[in-house]
Amino acid sequence: MRGMRSIGIILATSLAVAATGVAVAQVRQEQPTSALKGHNSNAPVDVTADRIEVQDRADRAIFAGNVHVTQAELNLDTARLTVAYSGGKQGARGVQIRRLDAAGGVVVRSPSETAKGDFGIYDLDAKLITLIGNVQLTRGPNIVNGQRLVINLETGRAVVDGGPPGVNSSGGRVTGHFTVPQKNGS
Repeated sequence: MRGMRSIGIILATSLAVAATGVAVAQVRQEQPTSALKGHNSNAPVDVTADRIEVQDRADRAIFAGNVHVTQAELNLDTARLTVAYSGGKQGARGVQIRRLDAAGGVVVRSPSETAKGDFGIYDLDAKLITLIGNVQLTRGPNIVNGQRLVINLETGRAVVDGGPPGVNSSGGRVTGHFTVPQKNGS
């Protein structure tokens, strides 16, 4: 009888652990991910600006003044943008954009998030967007501040770092402001 009781306890414990695992999996699936998760970095890139300088020998183009970039649902605004590309030589099948370097204040928008920083790098091959300097990531009323933001477009994961201590006003720390869902009743 005692052996049956032990098996019953083990079975009940196993079922509770399995149920908890399912509940955790359901919670994880319901958590919102970045709207940039799965962003198509192969989509066409449209750029408008006040001025363009093409440096063909260096395989780059420099856009300046009110630069606006659109790729699918991603928008980027900045004062200056350097586009590094390959395939611009004769006989090539067209230009392939490899990287966008933004300077002079950068704002990246998706349908649900806005990220700001002093400088930005969009590595199309690695599918990473990096913002550096006075970074702010906003989603609805929630805000995270730091010195570096890296967004992985494949996973939708965004990581904010505070930077080295003593270099900025935050002392090398990440700060955030988050709303708490209100519950009915006390």
